[in-house]
Amino acid sequence: MTATADATESRTYALPERAQRPSAAEGEVWLIPSGDLRESANTESWGAQQELERQVTEAFEAAGVRVRRAFEADPDFGHGFIRSQRMGMEVFRSIPTDAPLVVATANWQYSHHVLAGLRTHRGPILTVANFAPEWPGLVGLLNLNGGLTKMGREYSSIWTVDGTDDWFREGIATWARTGTLEHDASHVKDLPALADTPESRLGAALAEQLLEDKAIIGIFDEGCMGMYNAIIDDELLNPLGIFKERLSQSALWAEMQTVPDEEADAVGRWLTDAGMTFRLGTDEATELTENQLRWQYKMYIAALRISDDFGLDAVGIQYQQGLKDVCPASDLVEGLLNNLERPEVTSRDGERVLWEGKALPNFNEVDEGVAVDALITNRVWSAMGMDPATTLHDVRWGEDFEGEYVWVYEISGSVPPSHLPGGYAGAEGWRQGPTFFPAGGSTINGVSRPGEIVWSRVYIEGGALHADVGRGRVVELPEAEVTRRKESTNPEWPIASVVLDGVSRDQFMARHKANHAQLVYADSAAAADRALTAKAAMFDRLGVQVHLCGDATVLQS
Repeated sequence: MTATADATESRTYALPERAQRPSAAEGEVWLIPSGDLRESANTESWGAQQELERQVTEAFEAAGVRVRRAFEADPDFGHGFIRSQRMGMEVFRSIPTDAPLVVATANWQYSHHVLAGLRTHRGPILTVANFAPEWPGLVGLLNLNGGLTKMGREYSSIWTVDGTDDWFREGIATWARTGTLEHDASHVKDLPALADTPESRLGAALAEQLLEDKAIIGIFDEGCMGMYNAIIDDELLNPLGIFKERLSQSALWAEMQTVPDEEADAVGRWLTDAGMTFRLGTDEATELTENQLRWQYKMYIAALRISDDFGLDAVGIQYQQGLKDVCPASDLVEGLLNNLERPEVTSRDGERVLWEGKALPNFNEVDEGVAVDALITNRVWSAMGMDPATTLHDVRWGEDFEGEYVWVYEISGSVPPSHLPGGYAGAEGWRQGPTFFPAGGSTINGVSRPGEIVWSRVYIEGGALHADVGRGRVVELPEAEVTRRKESTNPEWPIASVVLDGVSRDQFMARHKANHAQLVYADSAAAADRALTAKAAMFDRLGVQVHLCGDATVLQS
């Protein structure tokens, strides 16, 4: 034996000790909740979370299964949510890797808090949400489901209004027994071969133009609110002819400092002259103030100028982490950017009006699935002579009304005014709620006008880009019903009362791969069908796999 070998054999190292996990017990499921990064939201929604967990526990117990919570609530924080990615990793160390696992969501949740653990968990996963208006549990559920779909992790999902319906309780029992749930997807069909029509030719031509000339989407910081599902990797994005300009929100804040008060105030005068009103007060902590508005106007100008600097074709601002602690909300800005008619902003030298007479497509919360969709929608609708303004909406809630299921689509303030009756005259600025927006800022609040729409979502599944596209209507409900729905959710946010043609509530929930849906109006039902055909053709030529949902069809002659 050589001296080298002797030396090697005598060495010792401090080897890490592997964590000892408990074993999965028969007849037992484990439960975790993912929370918000904003502690104000966690503490205020904790009661709703406890009620959901009670409903879930009761349903499992009725099926003869025990529910074991993976950790106890923290009295110092006043809630029992997983509140960070690090905490999520630590919680998962105590969960058997093969245990049946329930992720219960009654609030907005940051998916990255739990995705690390879910990626390596080997037991069956069930995501559960309350279907209630007060807290966006189903919104958080759809976001988490989109993330799990993107990462290729198998899961089942279910939701309930109050935990008493047979569909929910039978679904819980089925999953406890089999580890899987199947939902009706008969409303979905793949895009058929497209006929040679003016619309399909338009879509193909616009796709060829995008592939040849390329486009840039500006990302003011990526990964807003843990939305892993909203990040499209360059390897999937670039083959569409779309490239990212990665920008920092600190640059936006710095640019805001350079905008003179007089220039910002001119934006405010333009809005009030156009008929928009604001609910103003003096308390910065709870009311909308002139000071908050001035900073929003500066952000609007700064966003356009930076977008001009980099030659952007669309832009998204993260805001809700980082800027939320620095300046008022971005939502007023984003709604204006998406609108054809808006206050003029010139280049720094005053020589050019930026995007004169055009919308600068905006993707709220830097949702890149929306970015791709908005860019393509803008080009198709503009080529067809229709208003290209889009709204990214949270799929917030819904209920039957007089025999028809009517969704509450409700985003946090960024509706373009052209989506409201009377445009700016139908828009009212309300202060963003302190729970989510400590620095305040105005929304563009209102009730979306009735009309024919095309709705869509671009998402990642199986390592490829897909687009679900459907038809629907924004309907006009009685004022009392609209008021009830707004006050049940967030009355400061704009609302659209949406009917999805040929798609039930549960079909949509089971299929949709994101918390957001894109909405765009068409001039008529026939025009919506033509535009949907052109949009599908453009997606198809770009290599995106298109799925028609519900009553959506493409023109074949």
